[in-house]
Amino acid sequence: MSLLVVGLSHRTAPVGVLERAALTGEVPTRLLHDAAATATVGEAALLNTCNRIELYADVDKFHAGVAELSLLLAHHSGVDLEELTSHLYVHYEDRAVHHLFSVACGLDSMVVGEGQILGQLRDALAKAQEEHTAGRGLNELFQQALRVGKRAHSETGIDKAGQSLVTFGLEQVAAGAGEIAGKRALVVGAGSMSSLAAATLVRSGVTDLLIANRTPARAERLVEILGPDVARVLDLAKVPEALADVDLVISCTGAAGVVVRAEDVAAAVASRRSPEPLALLDLAMPRDVDHAVHELPGALLVDLESLSHAHAASPGAGDVDQVTRIVSDEVSAFGAAQRAARIAPTVVALRSMASDVVAAELGRLDSRLPDLDERSRAEITQTVRRVVDKLLHAPTVRVKQLAAEPGGASYAEALRELFDLDPAAVHAVSGTPVGGAPQPSAGGTR
Repeated sequence: MSLLVVGLSHRTAPVGVLERAALTGEVPTRLLHDAAATATVGEAALLNTCNRIELYADVDKFHAGVAELSLLLAHHSGVDLEELTSHLYVHYEDRAVHHLFSVACGLDSMVVGEGQILGQLRDALAKAQEEHTAGRGLNELFQQALRVGKRAHSETGIDKAGQSLVTFGLEQVAAGAGEIAGKRALVVGAGSMSSLAAATLVRSGVTDLLIANRTPARAERLVEILGPDVARVLDLAKVPEALADVDLVISCTGAAGVVVRAEDVAAAVASRRSPEPLALLDLAMPRDVDHAVHELPGALLVDLESLSHAHAASPGAGDVDQVTRIVSDEVSAFGAAQRAARIAPTVVALRSMASDVVAAELGRLDSRLPDLDERSRAEITQTVRRVVDKLLHAPTVRVKQLAAEPGGASYAEALRELFDLDPAAVHAVSGTPVGGAPQPSAGGTR
């Protein structure tokens, strides 16, 4: 496959741009389908998190693919293409694989080494499979990325800082509003990030926790998991009045607009008796908490913008170097396997042609020597096949070795030319029509 990645993240775009570009509701699904429907794309997957939007695609033309995917990102995000382009990055083939494996290991995260990205990658693959935009190529790639990420976490101390974006955010809250233990807290949202936040709060010593969500059933399930002695469900409409009764609010919803308004926070602060500020941790993109809360006395707002300027505890340089080596080794191995797989249809077609030649010659022998006894015929057949196998053994083994190296596709082409292989026969083995793109496997593209 020819993998192309076009995206933007906290490393290339300010939070304001990421917020405007955020994909919510049904937009990610529409973008995924539109990407898979473009002429240059065979498969597509979308990694859409609070601090990155990345389109992964198997393309047959690099420049056309970049142009089409960039245009789609601009169209669906609503950010002007010219402005968006200045924040986009593009990776192709081995560099694209290297980027994905680095992302899976947490090397490209705001909090280096955090493990939540593995779940987000798993969700991205599941969504592409569900929407039938990922075929065998992206399935294999993402599964390998997940394995590489797990290997990095099991073989190194990349995650020994023990931080996710939630724990990093809570560290910043504790620095400005005191220890988390014993606080009364409200979590708005019940998705994966909110669930992680709620569980982290309970582990941190919060004993009175409210969960509010647009869909009450999801909030109820989260309460069941955490335990009704610690957590209880709050009607989402009652969040404004509940602000006065809690010490900490964590919000991470998929809403397109503000969920916690500045005027509601101001009213809550005015009625509080605690000397500590009302702390709010906003992990949503686009933001849930009105940015004006930053200016309110008596309130402490920590959001993705402020987290991007803070410094998380980093893994040791040795761990990062070790993970970097793992990524490089895995990229090389994956590339070699992919290149070797590309030549397999040529080798199979060559051996099939040789088998047909042997069968034809043995048929000709039967017509010329009809009285040949079975024992003699069997010995001749075996001899001819041994000769053909020995003649083909060295070139086929060597071409597989050479094909695993960068630029190895040229050796397959040379083999096809030297033996005058029928292109239709080669493509029949790979399931690809002559001059066409790979066909979807079961559950594959479009």
